[in-house]
Amino acid sequence: MLITNAHIINEEHETAADILIKNGRIEKIAKQISAPAGTVVYDAKGQWLLPGLIDDQVHFREPGLTHKGDLYTESRAAVAGGVTTYFDMPNNKPAITTRALLAEKYAAAQGRSFANYAFYFGAANDNLEEIAALQRDEACALKVFMGASTGNMLVDDPKVLEGIFRRCPLMVVTHCEDTPTIKLNEEAARAKYGEDVPAWEHPNIRSVEACYKSTELAVSLAKKHGTQLHVLHLTTARELAFFTAGPMAGKQITVEACVHHLAMDARDYAALGNLIKCNPAIKTPEDRKALLRAVMQDRIDIIATDHAPHTAEEKAQSYFKAPSGLPLVQHSLLMLIDLVKKGELNMRTVVHKACHAPADRFGVKDRGYVREGYWADLVLVDPHGQTHVHPSNILYKCGWSPLEGRTLPARIVATWVNGELAYENGTVHPQPRGQRVRFV
Repeated sequence: MLITNAHIINEEHETAADILIKNGRIEKIAKQISAPAGTVVYDAKGQWLLPGLIDDQVHFREPGLTHKGDLYTESRAAVAGGVTTYFDMPNNKPAITTRALLAEKYAAAQGRSFANYAFYFGAANDNLEEIAALQRDEACALKVFMGASTGNMLVDDPKVLEGIFRRCPLMVVTHCEDTPTIKLNEEAARAKYGEDVPAWEHPNIRSVEACYKSTELAVSLAKKHGTQLHVLHLTTARELAFFTAGPMAGKQITVEACVHHLAMDARDYAALGNLIKCNPAIKTPEDRKALLRAVMQDRIDIIATDHAPHTAEEKAQSYFKAPSGLPLVQHSLLMLIDLVKKGELNMRTVVHKACHAPADRFGVKDRGYVREGYWADLVLVDPHGQTHVHPSNILYKCGWSPLEGRTLPARIVATWVNGELAYENGTVHPQPRGQRVRFV
């Protein structure tokens, strides 16, 4: 395929060029390319052509929670949103805390994922030897829940944490919230409200102090043991003090923000309630502004989603029963473009943080950039179009979005995965083309 008349946004530059795709990879990028015989020509019409997004934090719910989502349905929604690669979390049922279960999960994904995929290995209090035996290409990283989690995945034994940070051969990726602090805050909320706690109390329960205390521990352990550490979904201005501004290259400790923490704040609980209940919580307008500044300062290195679907019925329950998490992967790029159009981000930064930086930090092989020789994972965006979010066009298995009723100021025109059109003008192509991601 030859893509013509593209406005390419890539590696801090914007260029008008054509792209020739052959055998799934980008063979040539040039101002004008003549189509070889038999080549399909796709006219980009001057619209934005970006590398496909690499979402380093999703919960696609397979195995064990597939009434909420699965690798097929959620990856289908991902390519409709321009996400061409995802890293799925291990808090499944059963939790992915053995290498045998990790291999089973990869086998289940083969031939069923529309986007490229890699999986995390999960840390527990009792699997340190399995962690130490991990191989570089076996998982994208090790996930450590240093805060409340489901099942066996809360690592709260100090000796085990020390062992993980000392012995893990892969990068350690952490969810940082302090469980004892959260439990005390829950007790206080129950004393005040009973079981009918309002959703706007969530950032007070999952408090700044709970986040700060846990992040402080993770950073101190990484510094003590020289561990490569990536802290997920930062939510507070206070925590930013732990992280260094500047280029990501050479950093031992990196951090990400998620689209909902950049786009929403505590005022949104009034309208959306438990629909935006997530861990860590969406916090104050001042925290949101601090996160956006930190993205522009290169203090925050990566942008992801933490896509985490639940059924509408589950979300409609009272505060303590409603699960945390919200579905975002179909609309994350459009949400970021909305921030660009509001003047809070710029498009080159979005591409860097959501495409290039995840590839670099995790060592993804031949993806994350528009480069000759790389896999043709691409997304074409109409920056002058609009996308109205409505139940009729939501592809998540759960069938809802916290953005319902909103009109986002751009449109995903097409997505290519491994050189094949995976999505075009509202239609996902029926054949899943995703491949297992390889790492260098």
